[in-house]
Amino acid sequence: MTDALTETAVLAAADRLVAAFAATDTAAYFASFRPDATFCFHTEPARLDDRAAYEALWASWLADGWRVLDCASSERRVQLLGESAIFTHTVRTTLRPATGVPEESSTERETIVFVAGPDGLLAVHEHLSTVPE
Repeated sequence: MTDALTETAVLAAADRLVAAFAATDTAAYFASFRPDATFCFHTEPARLDDRAAYEALWASWLADGWRVLDCASSERRVQLLGESAIFTHTVRTTLRPATGVPEESSTERETIVFVAGPDGLLAVHEHLSTVPE
């Protein structure tokens, strides 16, 4: 069944994705993305061309002891565009980059593109960028 593409539904999908990330819940987090989703992160040297590439990177982070400690979304906006929606927000994240490494906090801007499909609202693209100081 396809979820209706409404602002409320997009915000709920974004909330699930952010909550899963905040909990370092690998299964729930990646269930928020289609397999063909792409990812552009300012922290990585190249675009990740599908969910499997990001899952492999995530697994390497976890193996190093990486964990999200907190994640908060603010300044949220939804733009509905037919069968897709653009969700933008500011995200404040605190994480432990690796075992034995002190926690780090960052504030970034994020864009997530959601599409309506038979599996509900899923993300097809995520772009993370720094916030100028």
